[in-house]
Amino acid sequence: MGIRGKDLFDVDDLEASDVKEIFERAQFFKRHGLQKWTSLKGKSICTLFFESSTRTRISFELAAKRLGADIINFTASTSSLNKGESFKDTVKTLDAMGIDLYVIRHSEPGSPVMMKKYTNSPVINAGDGVHAHPTQALLDAYTIWEKFGNFNIKIVIIGDILHSRVARSDAKLLKMLGADVTLAGPESFVPSYFENYGVRISHNIEKSISESDIVMGLRVQLERQSGGFFPTLDEYNEFYGINSKRMKMAKNPIFMHPGPMNRGVEVMEEVSDSDSSAVEEQVTNGVFVRMALLDLILGGVTN
Repeated sequence: MGIRGKDLFDVDDLEASDVKEIFERAQFFKRHGLQKWTSLKGKSICTLFFESSTRTRISFELAAKRLGADIINFTASTSSLNKGESFKDTVKTLDAMGIDLYVIRHSEPGSPVMMKKYTNSPVINAGDGVHAHPTQALLDAYTIWEKFGNFNIKIVIIGDILHSRVARSDAKLLKMLGADVTLAGPESFVPSYFENYGVRISHNIEKSISESDIVMGLRVQLERQSGGFFPTLDEYNEFYGINSKRMKMAKNPIFMHPGPMNRGVEVMEEVSDSDSSAVEEQVTNGVFVRMALLDLILGGVTN
């Protein structure tokens, strides 16, 4: 049982008991701070990031190093892919070198599943297009669990839901754990079919904020958009930006954001840098949650 030797393509691959085990292991690591471990000594972990990343890539690197694993950073722009080598042959080449686990980020949905066709080693999805981002969902949920001790909470996720893999994974995981989830924003960003996730849909962010314990902002992902979803960024901020006036509509709201943030667009600095902001905690927790994942999947012997 558990997640030893398993892949993580999305939160659907996890049971509630798996999430609990991940949280408890992450909490163990966090209690010990920056202590280094040797539970994954001799293991090789390869990160393949075909998309730009700061938080996720460095978080995984730190997690692997703190567990004593060897970390290999694969860079597509300087690899044999530029010479015409296929994705399949690239993975098989890495496999022949003895990689024990892969962490992949790719712009195409389903890329981690495709990668699994060419390796027997566990694969962790670090974000595939607009499809899923399971480790971000886990660290978000862990941050909430730390603050509340349970998921008897209401959370509103505001912004570019349509193009957000984080929103999809967060909504599924938080619902599974028992949270009341609302997805909010302009109609062009929050299509009605998101109700299939078992969440509420709202286009009135003031009302949604007033009913919520946690307000999560999402970046307007201009790089993923092929058409005009709203007139201007200034107008988006005016009607849907998270500012202190709107946050005051809730009783004691906590602000979260997966990053990176477009300050002055989806959120104002008066909110993102306030005492109620958990953004930096999310980043910190990301390292410990990913340590827990790597340790559990690769069968570490941390005591």
